[in-house]
Amino acid sequence: MVDMNWTGEEKYYDQYGTDDMVEIISRLADTPIQETDHRRRKVTPRYFVSNTLTDPFEALAMLADPKSTYMQAKAASAGRKKDDIIISAMGGTSYSGKTGTTSNALAAGNKVVVGGAGLTKTKILAGKVILDKAEIPKTERFMAYGADQLSNLLATTEVTSSDYNSVKALVEGEVNTWLGFTHIHTERLETDTSDDRLCYMWQKMGMQLAIQKNPEGKLTERPDKNYAWQVYMKMALGAVRLEEDYVVQIACSE
Repeated sequence: MVDMNWTGEEKYYDQYGTDDMVEIISRLADTPIQETDHRRRKVTPRYFVSNTLTDPFEALAMLADPKSTYMQAKAASAGRKKDDIIISAMGGTSYSGKTGTTSNALAAGNKVVVGGAGLTKTKILAGKVILDKAEIPKTERFMAYGADQLSNLLATTEVTSSDYNSVKALVEGEVNTWLGFTHIHTERLETDTSDDRLCYMWQKMGMQLAIQKNPEGKLTERPDKNYAWQVYMKMALGAVRLEEDYVVQIACSE
C-alpha cells in the first residue's frame, strides 16, 4: 500500500486484530464485551539527495544536452532506492506500540530455509502454504526474485511439463503470474550472512510505503562555479511491514 499524505517526523498506522464471535446460549443474556486488539506500526522518514555539477566547458563539447541525461539517471536512482527501502522493510525489524518502541521481527515460521538449493517450485509452494494457513487473502499476492532464481526454476522443472512452460513464459516476459503470485524481477534483493539470496512473497496489505516527498528535481546555474549547471534531486520516504503473517522470506543459494 502507498500513502502520500505524510507530515511530521514519524507516522503511525493503526491496525486492528482479528475478532471472534461469542455464542449467546441463554435468553436475555448480558451483551458480551470483548477486549479490543488495537495495534500500530511506526514509519520513520529517510531523506535522500543526489547532486551533480556539469562543467560548462565540457558541456559545450557534447552534442547532447547532459542536463537531461543526468536528471534521467537521478530519477532512475530514486526508483532503485525506493525498491531498496521496501525490500529492507520486508525482512527487517518493524516497530509498534504507542511510542513505536516495540520491535517485531519476521518469525522463523515465515521463513523458508535455504536447504542448500536455489529457488524451486517446492519452496514457492511452501511459502504459499504459510500464507494460506494464515488465511491471508489470495488476491494481490506478489513475489520478488532475481535472475539467478528464475534460472533455478527453469533448471528444476521438466522440459515437457506445464510448469516449465510457465516459468519460460516468465523469463520471456510473456506472463507475470504463476501459482497465484504476480512475479517481479529485481536485482536489488539482499543476501544474508551466508550469501544466500533472500526472496520475498507478500500480500499487498502486509506492506506500507509512506512517501513524505516524491522525487523532486531542480536544475539551477551556479555563478560560483562559472555558471555550471547543478542537477539536484531529493526525496523523503519510509516503509514498514504492517503484519508479519503477510510476508514470507525464501532463502536461495546462488
